[in-house]
Amino acid sequence: MTLFPGNGGATIAEQRARLPPPAACKDPVSGVWQSHSFNEMYQEWGRFTLTIRRVEGSETALEGEIVNESWYGPKTEKVRGPCVGRLQYIVSMEARGEYVGETVKFQGINWKMEDALCSVDGSFGYNLDRFSGVIDHEIQEFQSINNDGGRYIDVPTVFRRVSCDDREELAPRVTMAPPPLYPPEEERGCGVF
Repeated sequence: MTLFPGNGGATIAEQRARLPPPAACKDPVSGVWQSHSFNEMYQEWGRFTLTIRRVEGSETALEGEIVNESWYGPKTEKVRGPCVGRLQYIVSMEARGEYVGETVKFQGINWKMEDALCSVDGSFGYNLDRFSGVIDHEIQEFQSINNDGGRYIDVPTVFRRVSCDDREELAPRVTMAPPPLYPPEEERGCGVF
């Protein structure tokens, strides 16, 4: 499967660069998967976390949760900043899906507002996210397309499996570039200044 940047404009490489290191697990699909992408068109950041478990007694059925942490802001705001009148929220979904061959389908079946962080009122609605794609086991990535039936149609979303256990606390990785006048680091031995 080849993914092309959708309406969001974020490249797959940019999405990958923001993800925590991969976790290698015994089961090919179970675990915690994270994405971290920016939608240029809406100036919206989204960090999805999929917690995928096998359904006992089935070879293909999956169950679990989808959590979406979204905030509006500039491309430079890789982590949630101050509200300043901008929408920020965390939504969770109970999810179901299937794993057949290397293909995964995982979608929300209901949703609830976990935290209306900023500027969310009673008229807030949410389209259930539906991810489908393949897993590249070599790099522990679920290379998916999100179709929520609303404004996210065929949007490439790269997930990396970051944990085999959904009880582990996870944090995103954000690579920071040094300031332009920062001197280059030189390799030196112990005690040499």
